[in-house]
Amino acid sequence: MDDRSDRLVPNTDSAEIVRRIKMHTPARLLAGRAGAAYRTETQLQLREDHAKARDAVRAQLELKTAFDSEFIEEWKLFEVNTRASSKLEYLARPALGREFSDESKREILKRCSPDQTVQITIGDGLSAVAIQTQVPKLLPLLREGARKSGWSIGQTFVIRHCRVGILNEIGELLKPQVAILLIGERPGLASAESMSAYMAYQPSRCHSDANRNLVSNIHNRGLSTHSAAARILNLSAQLMSLGISGCTLKEQQATLLSNTDPS
Repeated sequence: MDDRSDRLVPNTDSAEIVRRIKMHTPARLLAGRAGAAYRTETQLQLREDHAKARDAVRAQLELKTAFDSEFIEEWKLFEVNTRASSKLEYLARPALGREFSDESKREILKRCSPDQTVQITIGDGLSAVAIQTQVPKLLPLLREGARKSGWSIGQTFVIRHCRVGILNEIGELLKPQVAILLIGERPGLASAESMSAYMAYQPSRCHSDANRNLVSNIHNRGLSTHSAAARILNLSAQLMSLGISGCTLKEQQATLLSNTDPS
């Protein structure tokens, strides 16, 4: 008996179904197989994507090579470090990435004005590639939206070997109303260029993940930088209006920047 109930019959209708499914996800669905394994083409692509993800995690963020000189000059970017002295130490001891080195604290206090409405910082996180790719497109949109809202903006700077918990130290040092950390996400097999924006209202050393909000999956096949800017600005306004941040806050529809993506 020919039982075809557990598999797709290769006809025009099923091919169209497969095409539509693949349009909505980069996941390896309905990729076919050779015996019990992936086909050779799929397996080679999987190995390539895995190698890109591993390279992204280990890549070092160097300010002068990550961004062009005009961008660095325009934003007056400077670089500081956490207590992790190397990328290997950063990966092995996450807690060190949540605190600035003593020298970096002095540099931040020297160059940055406290008590600003919004303080934006850039952290390498687990993908320096994501920072290099997304920040130059997102940062100008955030500045434009913040200025239109009449918010003061602190001096942006770059943090090497950075974990999300560094937001607490930023809050203690600079005391902004809203702190925004743009940080590289852990690379997956779909993209090594995905960035997140973690946000907190008046962060302090007693804050945990429950006190933060997140806009994630900012990359070409995920959330566009224009849509991300709209959500970040709108969330910032909500945080300031309610005087809180974290899991008790429900994100509302973005209104401070048009959701229309010019690209």
